[in-house]
Amino acid sequence: MHVKSLTGFLLLAQKVHAAQTVLRFGCSQVVIERLDPLVNPGANPSPHVHQVHTLQNAFNALIPAESDVSQLANCTTCSFSEDLSNYWTANLYFKARNGTYKRVPQIPNRFLDGEVGGMTIYYTSPYDGSKSTAFKPGFRMLAGNADQRATGGVTKWNAICFRCYNAKNFGGDDRAPCSDSKVDSVSLPTKACPGGIRTTIRFPTCWNGKDLDSPDHMSHVSYPATKTFEENGPCPATHPVKLPQLMFEVIWDTASFNDKSLWPADGSQPFVFSTGDSTGYGQHGDYVFGWQEGVLQKAMDAGCFGASCKALKTQAFTAANKCAVPDTVREPVEGWIPRLPGQV
Repeated sequence: MHVKSLTGFLLLAQKVHAAQTVLRFGCSQVVIERLDPLVNPGANPSPHVHQVHTLQNAFNALIPAESDVSQLANCTTCSFSEDLSNYWTANLYFKARNGTYKRVPQIPNRFLDGEVGGMTIYYTSPYDGSKSTAFKPGFRMLAGNADQRATGGVTKWNAICFRCYNAKNFGGDDRAPCSDSKVDSVSLPTKACPGGIRTTIRFPTCWNGKDLDSPDHMSHVSYPATKTFEENGPCPATHPVKLPQLMFEVIWDTASFNDKSLWPADGSQPFVFSTGDSTGYGQHGDYVFGWQEGVLQKAMDAGCFGASCKALKTQAFTAANKCAVPDTVREPVEGWIPRLPGQV
């Protein structure tokens, strides 16, 4: 095991209530393709490329509504082997001065070796020590808006932000995400980032208590009525059930793209999401719950912290990385390509 300076984890540890649970674990990326069973169910291909961190047999163009994916899958790329959820986000690409694109890889940001690309997942219980209700089988939701290109939206709840690392190994910066406007931004950084770009996506933490999904995949859940989750903001009366805070953390390895001779001639930032978004305001995350029955609630009640939890089973990445999903779209998404897949 080797310890890295990572993404607010140490600061978070100082603030955690004695009875609070903070699960923090890695999931290897399993496939890069244009499928989106949440927003574009049944479409093959969907409009833009996603990086998927998920489980075999359960990620497809269509996941039937209210399906318990933990009953459909037989493996997971995550270090907690009982977590068979689907997690996916839009990919980041570099657009060179000549107009070609190349996918930006992810830096594994875990305490344990072996993760391939991927992201770090957080499940956090309320900071005031109160209980949260784990998601139910069939639950799904969306955070962010792929079409957003200006300030506003979920950024008011510190839901999405970026950080530019000035050095390798996360720049020695362990402040919590979205905590400091001097180092965090709600749009993509405009300067070269030698240590990469971190993006964090926080999901809603309040639920109406009855619907597993909604037509827009957002209306059945809500952010706090006032303040933020970290500030113990109360849930609105329409969505009274407290959920764990789910957060995605991805660190994009931009170091190999910092040659300014490749950047646009006007010096503007060259990174663009697979949606065609060069602002970053359209960053978003998709979630389909898939923990095995009762396991997440048990962990949230146990006061677990980090990537080890006596209430949960773990697996090495030598096993997790054997979990595979076939690429059913079969189009170029890697290397230098003339345009973003699915984009004109």
